[in-house]
Amino acid sequence: MSLAAIPLWRSIAGGALIGSAAAVLILFNGRVAGVSGILDEAINGRFGEQGWRVLFLSGLLLPALIAGTGPVSWPGSVGRLVVAGALVGIGTRLGSGCTSGHGVCGIANLSPRSLIATLTFVAIAMITVGLSHLLPPP
Repeated sequence: MSLAAIPLWRSIAGGALIGSAAAVLILFNGRVAGVSGILDEAINGRFGEQGWRVLFLSGLLLPALIAGTGPVSWPGSVGRLVVAGALVGIGTRLGSGCTSGHGVCGIANLSPRSLIATLTFVAIAMITVGLSHLLPPP
């Protein structure tokens, strides 16, 4: 699905839901919504008081289960998808967080470290897209 085919309202609604989830988590739990950190802790068996990490992660998936995601496809092989996921995981370790932690919560808290991390994410994404257009299709 091309970016032009995605209705603007879905992007606005998605952004509003992410921002709302981050605000609710910090308001009621005093925790920053860094999804990579929350997922890492849950995978390692640290679910938090009353299992809040599992509930938060479930809440991320619930809207897609209710509303659906539309047709899902990705270019290339499953192996390529696994490598891409591993690189994202390594990047979140190196950057001490992900786009939700740095881009949504860190910048909102005026964190210089988060601003630099987010600018780095965006720059690398732009380079990756540019390079991917130079490569032949899989």
